[in-house]
Amino acid sequence: MDGGLSTPRWWQTRMFVIAVAIVTAIPLLIPDIAPLVDLPGHMARYRVQLSHGSVPWLNDWYNFDWQLIGNLGLDLLIVPLEPIFGLELAVKLIVLTIPSLTAIGFLWIAREVHGRIPATALFALPLAYSYPFHFGFVNFALAMALALNAFALWLRLARTGHLRLRAVLFVPIGLILWLTHTFGWGVLGVLAFSAELIRQHDLRREERGFVAGWVVPWFWAGIHCVPLAPPAALMLAWRTGGHVTGQTGDWFNWQAKVNWLTMVIRDRWMPFDIASVAVLYLILFKGVRDPNIQYSRNLGLSALFLLAVFILLPRIVFGSAYADMRLAPFMMAIAILSLRPRTGMSMRGTATLALAGLAFFLVRTAGTTISFWLYDRSYDRELKALEHLPKGARLVSFVGETCYNQWTMTRLQHIPGMAMVRRLAYTNDQWSMPGAQLLTVRYAAAKRYAHDPSQIVTSTQCPTEWWRPVSISLVRFPREAFDYVWLISPPNYDKRLEQGLIPVWRDGNSALFRIDHSLDPGTLSIDDWGPYREIMLKRRARLMGHPKP
Repeated sequence: MDGGLSTPRWWQTRMFVIAVAIVTAIPLLIPDIAPLVDLPGHMARYRVQLSHGSVPWLNDWYNFDWQLIGNLGLDLLIVPLEPIFGLELAVKLIVLTIPSLTAIGFLWIAREVHGRIPATALFALPLAYSYPFHFGFVNFALAMALALNAFALWLRLARTGHLRLRAVLFVPIGLILWLTHTFGWGVLGVLAFSAELIRQHDLRREERGFVAGWVVPWFWAGIHCVPLAPPAALMLAWRTGGHVTGQTGDWFNWQAKVNWLTMVIRDRWMPFDIASVAVLYLILFKGVRDPNIQYSRNLGLSALFLLAVFILLPRIVFGSAYADMRLAPFMMAIAILSLRPRTGMSMRGTATLALAGLAFFLVRTAGTTISFWLYDRSYDRELKALEHLPKGARLVSFVGETCYNQWTMTRLQHIPGMAMVRRLAYTNDQWSMPGAQLLTVRYAAAKRYAHDPSQIVTSTQCPTEWWRPVSISLVRFPREAFDYVWLISPPNYDKRLEQGLIPVWRDGNSALFRIDHSLDPGTLSIDDWGPYREIMLKRRARLMGHPKP
């Protein structure tokens, strides 16, 4: 490959792969808490998991029951690591390894398929920081990083003829992947089957006839993938249990799917991110139009299989949103990894392509590093409120959001979870979906402000979301159930709504209040609050079909 060179080039060496792994981790070195949207909420669950046996009030607020489910990656890893490093550092160390493992998986797959790492593979490296990772789907991201490396091992064992060893090894590998996150196990199955299909077809290249050349390879590819099948029984037991909730729906949402394909590395700056995605599509297009670049049949078929899965996947699976979005960056990565320079491409042309890929990777890494530093500063600013929060407080939090999908997300939506991590305080941002996670909320006194998304507030009622306007939340939340209110970058609101709330910390619009329980909640009449009353009148008029007042 790469011009027929017998000596590895600089991007094909082990030292380069090690350097890529180190550089990929740089954006996560500075932040104390990786600024991933859902991660603080997950960290709160880990704190309940680790402390509910020794902190009695946690059992008044949450149910925590160990179950065998396909979503236990960090939940299991944190058990041995937290006593050594503490919760926050242990989570940081685990999360820090995910992009590096992903990048290593990309390069290892490329090497196994092409013989050496092609120059084009470097363009896939920025996808280690994909949109699903930024969203904080950490169990999913860990499973995908492990699945990529497992697929590379699958290819290597086939290439070296160790098929029996592969069959033995991939029984526990499949089980580990399923436990980490079901999605990783499923994707490994698709990749392994497509690669084995090509291998079986090539073994019968000389055989004639449709059945011998095409039907038989499908059969034997399925047989060789049987070692990956045992988790299917666990999946059936998990998802047919009576305690499992969550709907599957929003099929063939074409607008959303097109959006996911433009957001594969969405982070902070829309022009920068869109331009970066354009580079990825340009490289994929060169594989079709450029006579010096070609697609490999092996990974090309894998990419097509993933594309079919992406099209067929609904947006919501068993109550978990963004199912199809999660696959998009990895589908694109496999397609890029299937590219390689043709044998006739000049040494200078190949080196130029590699330098371009390296520059693209370094620029994206620098941008992500700056972005994470800025997010870390906003985290530090908001978390100062916790210095004034007593341990074990019953806290209700309201985080400001907008009704339109801004490209730059605040990543504060689950920062209330840090109140549990650092102060063992109640937090109303936890997900409560029986069977999907180990934790469910049981604090009935909180009523409709018990769990996610009650922590998200807006300036007005959003037409397509369940989020409440901040004015409604400040009046309606059950004050007798809580001791403190934490406002995190909320939209502007009428300060009269702070009646009965004693400020203990402020920074701009953000504030922490102690609730004055001596004030009779009955005195907080709806009619007292102009903004709230106006919203309610508009809603009432809309429901009754009357003109707006």
